Amino acid sequence: MKQLSFFLLMIMTVNSFAQLTRFEESNGKQTATYFEAIEWYKVLDKSSSNVFVKEMGQTDAGYPLHLVMLSSDAAFNPQQWHQQNKVVILINNGIHPGEPDGIDASMMLVRDIINKKVTLPSNIALAFIPVYNIGGCLNRNAYTRANQNGPAEYGFRGNSQNLDLNRDFTKSDSKEARSFAAIFHYLSPDILIDNHVSDGADYQHTMTLITTQYNKLGSTLGKWVKEIFEPKLYSNMAGKGWEMIPYVDFGATDFSKGMTMFMDPPRYSSGYAALFNTISFMPETHMLKPYKERVRSTYDLMKTFIEEGSRNADELKAYRTASILEWVATNEYPLKWKADKTIFTEIVFKGFEADSAKSEATGLSKLFYNHNKPFTKDIKFFHGFAGDAFIKKPKAYIIPAGWWSVIDLLKINNVQMQQIKNDTMIHITSYLISDYKSFATPYEKHHKNYAVKTATSQKTNKFLKGDYIIYLDQPANRYIVEMLEPTGDDSYFAWNFFDGILQQKEGYSDYRWEDLAAEVLQKDPELREKLVTKKANDPKFATNSTAILDYIYKNSPYYEKAHNQYPVYRIEY
Repeated sequence: MKQLSFFLLMIMTVNSFAQLTRFEESNGKQTATYFEAIEWYKVLDKSSSNVFVKEMGQTDAGYPLHLVMLSSDAAFNPQQWHQQNKVVILINNGIHPGEPDGIDASMMLVRDIINKKVTLPSNIALAFIPVYNIGGCLNRNAYTRANQNGPAEYGFRGNSQNLDLNRDFTKSDSKEARSFAAIFHYLSPDILIDNHVSDGADYQHTMTLITTQYNKLGSTLGKWVKEIFEPKLYSNMAGKGWEMIPYVDFGATDFSKGMTMFMDPPRYSSGYAALFNTISFMPETHMLKPYKERVRSTYDLMKTFIEEGSRNADELKAYRTASILEWVATNEYPLKWKADKTIFTEIVFKGFEADSAKSEATGLSKLFYNHNKPFTKDIKFFHGFAGDAFIKKPKAYIIPAGWWSVIDLLKINNVQMQQIKNDTMIHITSYLISDYKSFATPYEKHHKNYAVKTATSQKTNKFLKGDYIIYLDQPANRYIVEMLEPTGDDSYFAWNFFDGILQQKEGYSDYRWEDLAAEVLQKDPELREKLVTKKANDPKFATNSTAILDYIYKNSPYYEKAHNQYPVYRIEY
């Protein structure tokens, strides 16, 4: 009986290894549904000791996020992986489910690794998120990717809240983003791959690639990625028949101007990963290429990452460790970056000439790319970015416990903090928001703040038992600075987490304030003198009683201290 059971198990195992994906069964015309993808991995988990599937957090769709882990030694402890000097690679699929290339490519790759068709080296550990945007994947249709050549049906870009999850990595409005943060810090990946499909101009290349902007990775790791690791990826892919180029983000069809490297602020997966010294890549297959070619190129690129990650494992691990130490030791951090057009390389671009013809839709002239006029040109690729808006790193930040939504996000991003044990007076640097602008229309659920200006003061403040102190001697310090400094492009202030301070909560009636204002001026000769000077310098103000009363109020003890007072404080060195 035991022999029969073992024989049946072996048959089931062989069958599971040999199963075809929906993509393969349809000859490259269809993509797996969410439920098919998850069931696929569960079967592989049962079939092989080298695969482990676990649930890690919830999504807005009400389904759990799954993590698929692969290791040649059947061990699935990320901490142990790093101790063994394995290169940990995290692959994210379906952040935009209308771009499902990675979903199908990953299913085949995991099966082929189990089947020994693809080798998983002993110094590589793989982890996959099979489908990240589950709500979008369940919203299946055949029309919303109008510019795309297949598959027959696919998911929708927005998630269950209609959020673009590739703009959500710092504000974390979705359960997906919070679950991703938990996965990311659980794994601490050396490489993050986030599979996408491009949009825009037409050209001959099937695969393009966004690499983490080199300068963001620091002088050691960034230089190594640019000069050593990335060229090997391009060479390896060319050997597989895929001539890659950087992501084509021209903004215009005048190729003579070259193109600039994609700048990825922390709201994007690659920009987020850079804050933790993880090298990140966004493969972007070309939307007009047949779906079968796009999936195959994605499959081959993931194989390439495994191969080159293994060959360069020792250097990659060493340079990443050096980068972490480098940023911890850095005293000033850039909150913004600007392109340096003096730094570029020449790349070979294979495109199609832009042409015009009469439109059958409008009856007017239309732009099209003429496939009968292919061209090959050397163009400039501008890849240098200089740090800007530098901010000096404090010894620590203090954030009152009442701002729990920010504190929760810091915690899920592995930020170490401690609570004050007793009410305490502490000397701090304080910011007052002196000016800012907000988007007139919503952007990903927010009216984002920008062009923020602050006034700085030094004072001694009372902080309460339970308030949080965050010291900057930790690996997450770069993330902490960019999120908590109000002038950061993707800071919590930029994403409206602190907008409560921007609204004045108390006020006065003019008839009542008149008498109190007079008392204030009588008791404060310095304010009285400032008012006289302001009237003399501003005749319009001098004739506006409402403005005068407001000026007195805002310079008096009656004016609320919380208005425009940024509630994150710095302890300086």
